[in-house]
Amino acid sequence: MTSIMATEAASTADLLAQQLRLNQNTCERIAQRIQQLNPSVVYIVARGSSDHAGVFAKYLIEVELGIPVVAAAPSVVTVFHKQLKLNNALVIGISQSGRSPDILQHMQMAKEAGALCIGLVNDETSPLANLVDELIPLRVEQELAVAATKSYLACLSALLQLVAFSKKDRALIAAIQGIPDALKRAVDGPKQLNADMFKGCDKCIVLGRGFGYAIAKEVALKLKEVCAIQAEAFSSAEFVHGPVALAQKPLKVLSLGLFDESQATHQQQVDDVTERGAHVLNMKVFPDNVHPRLGALMVMQRFYLDIADISVQLGCNPDTPQGLNKVTMTV
Repeated sequence: MTSIMATEAASTADLLAQQLRLNQNTCERIAQRIQQLNPSVVYIVARGSSDHAGVFAKYLIEVELGIPVVAAAPSVVTVFHKQLKLNNALVIGISQSGRSPDILQHMQMAKEAGALCIGLVNDETSPLANLVDELIPLRVEQELAVAATKSYLACLSALLQLVAFSKKDRALIAAIQGIPDALKRAVDGPKQLNADMFKGCDKCIVLGRGFGYAIAKEVALKLKEVCAIQAEAFSSAEFVHGPVALAQKPLKVLSLGLFDESQATHQQQVDDVTERGAHVLNMKVFPDNVHPRLGALMVMQRFYLDIADISVQLGCNPDTPQGLNKVTMTV
C-alpha cells in the first residue's frame, strides 16, 4: 500500500506546473517592488521544513542577487519581546499553514518596523496570508501527511521564480519552466536509497555543500521524522572542521551531490570522509541540459519517494509519525 507521503510527493510536478503558471504575473510584479526597494538585507522567518527552504533562499538570493540573507530567531520577538530595525529590509515569511503563532508575531513586528513583507503560504485563508504585503501562494492543495514534501518543493519553486524575475535572468526564467519535467524525470528514475541501507541504523550524518547543504537539513529532518533515525546535517566543508572525528567509529554518511559550482569541492571532502572509514551513501542527479539551480529539487523529489518507502519497510508510519502534528503551534 502506497503511503500518503509518497502519493503527495509524486504529485508535485503537476502541481508546480500550475503554480508557476498562475504565479508568473505575481512574481513579476513583486520582483519590480523588490528592485524599487533595493533592500540592504533579506530576512527569513520560518520554522521546520519551511526554515530549510529559507536556507535554500539564502544561497539562492546571495548567489544570484548578491543581497545578504539572515535567518530570524523568532524567540527574539516572542520570548524577549524585542523590536528589530528592519527598515529597507525584505522580509520573507515561509509557512505551509500560515498559522504558527511565533511566525505571525515575528511578521507583525517586521511589518510594523517598515519592512516589505512577503509570504510564501499554502493556505491562502490563513492569518499570515492576510498579514503580509505580498502573497506568493504555494498552490499545492492540502497536504495530508505530517511530513512535508510537496509544500517544501513548492517553496523552492516559488523562490526560484521570484529570484529569476528579480534578476531578470532570461536563462533562469526559461529554466524554471522545466521544473515539472525535471521532477517527473526524478520520479521515473531508479531508486537511489533502500531499506537495507538503513537497517540497524540509528544515527546518520547528511552532507551537502551550498544548495546541497540547504537540502541536507531537510533530508536530516525527514530521517528523524519518518524513520526515527538521529540525523544531523552539515556542510561538507564544515564537517571536516572537527565533526569528522566521528569517522573513527562506525559512521553512516549520506552525501547529496549536485552538479553545480560546489561539485568538485564537495566530492573532495566526501572522499576524505570515506578514506577515514565512514560508510558513505550517495544521492545524485544526472541532469541532461538541466539548469544547475534545479538539481536540489530533483534530489529532494527522489529522496522523498525513497524515504517514504524505507519508512514503511522499517516498520514506521511516514504519514503520521508518533508525537508529531501537521501544524506546530510554537510561541
